[in-house]
Amino acid sequence: MSNSAVFFDRDGTLNEDPGYLGDPDSLKLYPDTGRALAHLKKLNLKLIVISNQSGIARGILTDEMVKSVNTKMNELLSGDNVSIDAFYYCPYHPDYSEKNECSCRKPSPEMVFKAAKDLDIDLSHSFLVGDSVSDIECGKNAGVKTILVKTGYGEESLSILQKQNNFPTFVAQNILDVSNIIQKDFSGDK
Repeated sequence: MSNSAVFFDRDGTLNEDPGYLGDPDSLKLYPDTGRALAHLKKLNLKLIVISNQSGIARGILTDEMVKSVNTKMNELLSGDNVSIDAFYYCPYHPDYSEKNECSCRKPSPEMVFKAAKDLDIDLSHSFLVGDSVSDIECGKNAGVKTILVKTGYGEESLSILQKQNNFPTFVAQNILDVSNIIQKDFSGDK
C-alpha cells in the first residue's frame, strides 16, 4: 500500500513506560520492537509516533527531553535498520494548559491528521497502535483501523473498552504480534 502508515503510541507500546520518560538512557524498547518495525517497513508503511507528553505541561519534562528520547529511539532502532519516520507529540494537559491548547491531545485525531497532511498519508489504509483507551478512541476518531496492544496499560484498557462495548479492530499480545496482524490484514488473510 502506498502512502499508508502505522501510527504508534510510544510509551507502553514501543517501549517500557516508566512514567514521564525524559532520560534517553532510561529508554527500554520492548523485545522485538525493532524487528517488528523493520517488518512493517518492508510493507512500505510509514512509521509515525504520536504521543501525549503532558509531562511538559506539568513541568516534569522539557521539549528537549522528549526529543532526546525520540532521537535515542531511532538510534536503538538503527540496529534493525529501521527508524520512525516522524514523531508528533502533544505537550499539553487540561489541568495545566489552556483548553484551546489541548486540542492535539489524544483521543483527538489532530496529530494523526497533521501527520497525514505533512506526509501525504492515506488514512483509509492506515492503522493506529496503542495501549490505552485514548489511543483506540484517537484511531477511531481519525478513521483508521485500531490495534490495542496488551503491553503497557493494554490489559487494563481492554477491560475498560469491553465494558464500554467500544472494541478496537484488533487486539495484539505484543508489538511483533501487531506486525503479523497488519501483514495479514494487508494480504487479506484473516
